[in-house]
Amino acid sequence: MTPSPAAVEFQGVVKRFGRVVALHPLDLTIGKAELVTLLGPSGCGKTTLLRLIAGLELPSEGMIRIDGQDVTGRSANQRDVSLVFQSYALFPHMSALENVCYGLLASGMKKPQAVALAKAKMDLLGIADYADRLSSELSGGQQQRVAVARSLVLEPAVLMFDEPLSNLDAKLRRKVRQDIRDLQQNLKLTVVYVTHDQEEALAVSDRIVVMQKGRIEAMGTPRELYEAPVSSFVADFIGDANLIHGELVTMQGQHFFRADQVDVRVVPPPGMPDGAVALAIRPHRIRIGELEGSTLTGKILRQAYLGSRIESVVLTPLGELLVFSDALLSVAEPGSTVGLHFAATDARVAARE
Repeated sequence: MTPSPAAVEFQGVVKRFGRVVALHPLDLTIGKAELVTLLGPSGCGKTTLLRLIAGLELPSEGMIRIDGQDVTGRSANQRDVSLVFQSYALFPHMSALENVCYGLLASGMKKPQAVALAKAKMDLLGIADYADRLSSELSGGQQQRVAVARSLVLEPAVLMFDEPLSNLDAKLRRKVRQDIRDLQQNLKLTVVYVTHDQEEALAVSDRIVVMQKGRIEAMGTPRELYEAPVSSFVADFIGDANLIHGELVTMQGQHFFRADQVDVRVVPPPGMPDGAVALAIRPHRIRIGELEGSTLTGKILRQAYLGSRIESVVLTPLGELLVFSDALLSVAEPGSTVGLHFAATDARVAARE
């Protein structure tokens, strides 16, 4: 998926803090009306990249464009962007309406017009009834919506979220992330979203940028990155995966993954040469069944019942494999010797880190 036209462009951007390189030379294009998530572990550079877009940091090298304009040296108040902070940063002594109006009034807009615009955005987000409440009187989800309304009312070219759901409980996170996605699609907003939560990234994104050690490790749609990870890091970081190190070998026109004298037939990416690789098998792609016709055999070591599925750890010649089973009544008990069944196309071959 190639976004076009561009809302944000990074060309050869580098960011250093003293001798520490927080971002290595980086090129990135974010399209208009696209939601791009920056995903990665703590310290990977995703928040630094977000702050560079916002103008809270300036690059050490390279160029940044927003809507075609060079903003490389511009400060935050000279850019048409808005950032929703992790803490929401609401003024506790102000009502929800006053918080939403604040940016408009600070920019010189007359109060009646600012209030009308603020009320319209609050109504859009379903928080018009809370206009007169102080932020301390609002729930976490309501505070999050007020913070979004405060940013939306400025009608920025780029709306940014920095870990926006980290303060919410699991059930509310699911609802609010869908609200953000619906809002982005309905209003055709350009959104840059930072999170370390893989499920959150998969749920809301048009594209995900996976970062590691100040570099872009991979970029693609959620399905592309989950189903065909380019490296063992991406496979391990996005969703659950059984990762096994071994070698790719080709025999009589067929490809096999070999580890500990065990061969498993695979379908590698086009052009991948034989040699050291990692095999990534998603737990839900493996089926526990009969020994006959199985890809691998193993012994169930332990199980966990999680309501919607059973998670089994199976000891195989390739090591311990995690298996998710939806057929709750047909899974063998711990101690049983079982067959593990999966297709060659379900065993993804990736570059080894």
